[in-house]
Amino acid sequence: SKPVSPTKLRKLGRCPLTPEEAALVLAGLGFKRGTYIYLAGSHIYGGQSRMHPFTTLYPNLVTKEDLLTPGELAPFRNFSSQLAALDLIACATADVFAITDSGSQLSSLVSGFRTYYGGGHAPTLRPSKKRLAAIMLENSTIGWNGFEERIRKMIDEGQRVRTRGFGRSIYRQPRCPECMC
Repeated sequence: SKPVSPTKLRKLGRCPLTPEEAALVLAGLGFKRGTYIYLAGSHIYGGQSRMHPFTTLYPNLVTKEDLLTPGELAPFRNFSSQLAALDLIACATADVFAITDSGSQLSSLVSGFRTYYGGGHAPTLRPSKKRLAAIMLENSTIGWNGFEERIRKMIDEGQRVRTRGFGRSIYRQPRCPECMC
């Protein structure tokens, strides 16, 4: 079988959001330029230059390295799982959590925690990457108001708690809304 092209994978919703796509989704939802955004993780595919469009729109981007002193980070430096735990705490307790890579363990754990303990008061933004790809393909024919409307509808539909299908993450999707098992 021949390999699938990156363009095809993106259309199918199999790729994480790019920084540009994440910025557009946030802007489409009405997040303002002054919004503080915590960036979990540390390695961006393609390097920091890929973040330029995002940081142009949202310059108040912070990481654990920005929030903690080198001395506070030192005990965690050689333990990647402990560094990830710092990101988990920051994301789980954030006002809003936006998932850009739905396949990551961090996003599964954070969204599950927020579903179970958030009681509906801890929004988790779950963009449908497949629908977002379709919206982006219309970028030459869609106006900003139409874009905002489609983004809001996509996110609203992602807010629903769905029952977990076979082989799905117990951390991300409870078996039923009342139970995590």
